[in-house]
Amino acid sequence: MADVERMYVNGEWVLAQGGATFDVVNPADRSVVARVTNGAVPEVERAVTAAHAAFREWSLLAPKDRGRVLLKIQELMEERRDDLARLVTLENGKPFDEAKKEVQFSLGYFGWFAEEARRLTGEWIPSPQPGKRYWVLHQPIGPVAAVTPWNFPATMVTRKIAPALAAGCTVVLKPASATPLTALAIAKIAQDAGLPPGVFNVLTTNRSGLVGTELLTHPLIRKIGFTGSTGVGKGIMAAAARQIKRLSFELGGNAPFIVFEDADFQAALDGAVAMKFLRVAGQSCICANRIYVQRSIADRFVPAFIDAVTRLRVAPGFKPGAQIGPLINEETRAKVHALVEDAVKRGARLVTGGHYLDGEPYAKGFFYAPAVLLDVTDDMAIAREEIFGPAAPILTFETEEEVIRRANATKFGLAAYFYTRDMTRLIRVAEQLEYGLVGANDAAGYTHEIPFGGFKESGLGREGGHEGIEEYTEVKSVVVNLS
Repeated sequence: MADVERMYVNGEWVLAQGGATFDVVNPADRSVVARVTNGAVPEVERAVTAAHAAFREWSLLAPKDRGRVLLKIQELMEERRDDLARLVTLENGKPFDEAKKEVQFSLGYFGWFAEEARRLTGEWIPSPQPGKRYWVLHQPIGPVAAVTPWNFPATMVTRKIAPALAAGCTVVLKPASATPLTALAIAKIAQDAGLPPGVFNVLTTNRSGLVGTELLTHPLIRKIGFTGSTGVGKGIMAAAARQIKRLSFELGGNAPFIVFEDADFQAALDGAVAMKFLRVAGQSCICANRIYVQRSIADRFVPAFIDAVTRLRVAPGFKPGAQIGPLINEETRAKVHALVEDAVKRGARLVTGGHYLDGEPYAKGFFYAPAVLLDVTDDMAIAREEIFGPAAPILTFETEEEVIRRANATKFGLAAYFYTRDMTRLIRVAEQLEYGLVGANDAAGYTHEIPFGGFKESGLGREGGHEGIEEYTEVKSVVVNLS
């Protein structure tokens, strides 16, 4: 079975018991990219046992020494960036240039958390009693289970494993079954960088329910890091509650993108197009989901937005100039289309796109024409649900107070964006939007140095920033009696 991509457990590349495999499919043409070993309960046990056995030695290693290994991983990812990006495009479909940017960003988490490992300090607390001393320690929590999605096959992996490894934890990663190849390539880099066996394990499987249950409820796993849908997150939370496991969740979103009448027109236009369509074809939790335009400028902004969308190039990821690739699978494409059709039935106007693309080079892939809908109302499903695809509902508003109320009227709270040149308004709106990430005159998203996570049903905890490494530690208070 030399043609099977093997999972990485305890420093070895292994097959599943019984030799089970599954196919990884290129969403641009439905061709089989690779056959990957299909793990089950025995592989879960093997990976968790390895992570548990490796934890003590890794956690006792000096933070500076752990950081050296992480910096080496960053260096090797930089050297192999284009190779990693090709894997991202093959299994995810996003344009190659976008994939290269993703890999470049993803490797930065190793550099950031390599340095944060040395800054994870405790503190002495002034004692109210002369015969006692108090100090507070941050210690690694233990073996971690990380579950990552398919939309950012490199970033979602490194954003979880880098802080865990830096803190002194060991990791069992289950990447999405649609995109395991990038995770396996990162594991190979970690091995080449000298990461000890068992510290990082990659469990590949398409039996997500079975393995998820076994992995996430394993008594040796002390923390779960998960990125995915809110519904699945709720299920994981319920199961974890029985063992009081620590959780970090990045879940669904319904990001408003607000354009005030005093916005820099071109900057707002470019930002709206980019944040709606140019992040893995809209398949991102922080993509603009609802675009609110102040009525006084709608007659100018909306036609310009439509024109910009019609000029976007949809193409297979390796085609020069490709801006939007295929959706990940038929289920995702059908859901986006159903939301568009439902909006039209309820009175919205579809002014461009909104249909399956066929003919060459689209016929074999999951391509969808970028859609813009007008006359959308807040009660339509396309404005209430996470679209996760290239469809832009446009709504209008009259006042600042009105749009803030409407923007916040959702169970989600991951990301929000607004454009204004009024600095007093900028402060007011930024403070009132109920979201973990707010882009004020910015549609570039987050960076390594700041915490990222959601309000309400969009998540728990934070990734990135100095908060990111603290999520993988326990806080211990030590009381010393000197008398």
